[in-house]
Amino acid sequence: MLPLGTNAPQFRLKDTNSNFHYSFQDLKGSKGTLVIFICNHCPFVIHALPEILMISGDYKVQGIGIIAISSNDIEKYPQDSPEMMTEFAFKNSFDFPYLFDETQEVAKEFDAACTPDFCLFDSQEKLFYRGQLDDSRPGNNIPLSGSDLRNAIDALVYNRTMPELQKPSLGCNIKWK
Repeated sequence: MLPLGTNAPQFRLKDTNSNFHYSFQDLKGSKGTLVIFICNHCPFVIHALPEILMISGDYKVQGIGIIAISSNDIEKYPQDSPEMMTEFAFKNSFDFPYLFDETQEVAKEFDAACTPDFCLFDSQEKLFYRGQLDDSRPGNNIPLSGSDLRNAIDALVYNRTMPELQKPSLGCNIKWK
């Protein structure tokens, strides 16, 4: 995982929702920016998606920019192609950009390991949180709450200190070329 305090890696990627290209600078929020590595087919992403969408709705209005990125190898996993990303985002009513990292360089710069993987940057573009959504996993019967990520975003928005202990995210490995 990236060390806390690391500057946000800069990128310019195609948004599969709009066909525009966006950079981190274009999408960052006034209070902070949440970068989420996801894909279309991962059961962990599908399980967490309702809470991710609620977090987006709850925090975009508070100045948090939300960016989703898919970095999977689409030759081996065609269900994660840009066309399928567009369909997935539409079907799930994404209200944030869903960017395609074709070269996988952005995932490498973020040290992303799995989907979903969450990186929260403060208004100075320094890494504030990198970790899990909550303790819920497909099949473990723990309800989704987004508690870990929500606590981190609240700490950022309300100028609270963030505990150093942050549980890494758990999910499907990014499908490397």
